[in-house]
Amino acid sequence: MHDVIAPTQLTAAAPAHTTRRRQITAGVRDSFSAGLGIFPLGIALGLLVLQAGLPGWLAPALSMAAFAGSLELLLVGMLATVTPLAAVALTVLVVNFRHVFYAFSFPLHLVKNRWAKAYSVYAMIDEAYAVNASLPEAERSAPRLLAMQLSCQTYWVGGGLVGLAIGSALPAPIKGLEFALCAMFTVLTLDAFRSRREIPAALLAAASVTAALIVTPGIAMFTALLLFVVLLLVRHALTTRRPAPEAGDA
Repeated sequence: MHDVIAPTQLTAAAPAHTTRRRQITAGVRDSFSAGLGIFPLGIALGLLVLQAGLPGWLAPALSMAAFAGSLELLLVGMLATVTPLAAVALTVLVVNFRHVFYAFSFPLHLVKNRWAKAYSVYAMIDEAYAVNASLPEAERSAPRLLAMQLSCQTYWVGGGLVGLAIGSALPAPIKGLEFALCAMFTVLTLDAFRSRREIPAALLAAASVTAALIVTPGIAMFTALLLFVVLLLVRHALTTRRPAPEAGDA
């Protein structure tokens, strides 16, 4: 005999499917604001690859292998100048080390599937972190998070391909594309100041840049990144050691 499915089971399954679809739609919608910056930056990456004399396939290859906008733009210049491998490795470590701190507050615990969680870790870029941080805790979910991250990578890869097409059609190179990265991080810094929780991190970053420009102006970026990492580690250590308030405290 065939099992009889109760009407209540059907009505329970339908809302679950509808809710999941709505969460995915919400995740794609969440990515729109970040996509306004990611897609043009991807175009800049594709243009820079061609203008640096590198093969066009490198743009989508970098976007898939190392999904990190700031790092990819740096790697284009380093590859074009045949930078030693040790310097490339150290740059990758310093530039992307900030993602370790993202993991402290990024809701990876919502993603239960191990393959989906691996992708979420891989696609934990600055824009995805910023978009997720703006969402209320109750509205976060695995489908919404993954849809937003997948959309962000689609904008990035698509922008790179468009940049390659534009670069192939242009008769002369475009100057000043490197400023696209600076503009993106300026916007992210302003967003951090709008969120009271991120103001300390933004102030630490400003202090790191100031000290680096004064002490080591020749390698200011490298020094600022190292100093910022150290300050974030100190801040994290002080925060975790702070005793929690007791139940009887006001």
